[in-house]
Amino acid sequence: MTASRRGAVLLALLAALTALRLVTAGMAPLASDEAYYWIFSRALAPGYLDHPPMVALWIRAGTAIAGQGALGVRLLGPLAGALGSLLLFDAAEQLWPPGSPRAGSGTEACRGHAGTAAAALLNATLLAGVGAVIMTPDTPLLFFWTGCLWALARLLRSGRPAWWLAIGLFAGLALASKYTALLLWIGIGLWLVWVPSQRRWWRSPMLWGGTVLGALAFLPVVLWNAAHGWASFLRQGGRVGAWQPARAAQFLGELVGGQIGLATPLAFLLFAAGAGWAARRAWRDRDPAWSLLAALTLPGAALFVQHALGDRVQGNWPAILYPAAAVAAAGLGGRRWLRLRWPAVALGLAITLLVYVQASSFGLTLPPRIDPIARQLAGWKGLAGSVDAVRRAQAAGFVAADDYGVAAELARALPADVTVLGVAQRWRLFRLRAQEVGDAAGILVRRAGSGVPVGWRDARPIGEARRASHGVAVQRFTLWRVAGPPAALPAVVLPRYAPAAR
Repeated sequence: MTASRRGAVLLALLAALTALRLVTAGMAPLASDEAYYWIFSRALAPGYLDHPPMVALWIRAGTAIAGQGALGVRLLGPLAGALGSLLLFDAAEQLWPPGSPRAGSGTEACRGHAGTAAAALLNATLLAGVGAVIMTPDTPLLFFWTGCLWALARLLRSGRPAWWLAIGLFAGLALASKYTALLLWIGIGLWLVWVPSQRRWWRSPMLWGGTVLGALAFLPVVLWNAAHGWASFLRQGGRVGAWQPARAAQFLGELVGGQIGLATPLAFLLFAAGAGWAARRAWRDRDPAWSLLAALTLPGAALFVQHALGDRVQGNWPAILYPAAAVAAAGLGGRRWLRLRWPAVALGLAITLLVYVQASSFGLTLPPRIDPIARQLAGWKGLAGSVDAVRRAQAAGFVAADDYGVAAELARALPADVTVLGVAQRWRLFRLRAQEVGDAAGILVRRAGSGVPVGWRDARPIGEARRASHGVAVQRFTLWRVAGPPAALPAVVLPRYAPAAR
């Protein structure tokens, strides 16, 4: 197959995959975190307690194009996944051009296809496949991280200093997406220190120009934190330094097992082998390309292992390691590794397709205890219907929730004429209208077992509601009739969305 024919086939496959992701994005209900980030987008600010603002900007752009429904919230995810795949393809082609030696294969030379392998392996991971459909801060983070890797590969291949401007801009936008992008800056710095041939860049005005561009992209987040008592920095920094040696083995096992599942087993094996070879080449001869990939994987891997000694590592956090690991895997030679590539891609895509089907209305009926998708997505409209029926029966003037995800889901699912209040300290940091409840009675929705709500002058339980999947309870809630201002907690009016047809 000629190179042009192969390129056309790959673009067609990527277009089909993107179309499938867009359909899935429009069909699957929003998870509570996605609904919460939608609230971000309706109250734009340079920063938030939980994250920098990029996810809010992406959702705002998507909803401006495709409306406030699930597709609008998630629109930029599949599109960024497609563009990011092309950038990763080119990054691998730049680092492993045809004729370059394959790792671990003696003098055998590459015959191309490194870009195809890298892009296919990344797209075959469950983490990237799901991340290209849902909208979380990891979605823009992974795109800008991949863009930075692409610009670094172009810099290494061409030697043109102007690429530092793109590197700095991508790195800054990644940091404005999620704070773990600090590892990207650290990795680039380590690479420049470790590889003798790259130390010359410290004297380049373009490197410092790119650094300034990146800093300017992140500056609004810094200014917002300075104006709000460094709330977001302190919240995220508080995760560092936890130490629970009694549970370290459990957390480490969850970290490794979770990544085997999220990368899919064969892709995980290839990623680990690629990262291991990158570490070997970086240590042995400081090869610029392999050292770059090591610098973008090993510090992050070490940090997550260290974190697992004291606390649970969320499965999505290591996603930032996947692009460089995929490129490293594409650089592996030797028959045993080459034979694993396409079985790994096939297995990963098959698993991801099953997840897409399960997230849609065509999925299998599984017990919620073994269906993590149902635990995240199912039953929010049914819960809202039950809550609204109680509200009407009680002649209540508002519905409130003190869990941010529950409040956000109710704001999207309850009828548009119902006032929905978010009641928690975090809402003080949002650009949302504070609500004076006065003596009006309302319905407070709390997770079952949360105890008696505090701060209300009057609060009494009046019933229960639940989220359900195929008639089986996923999550239970206690409904409270409350009155009087929540003196201990702020109450804000949440933006509303209700589908046109209910």
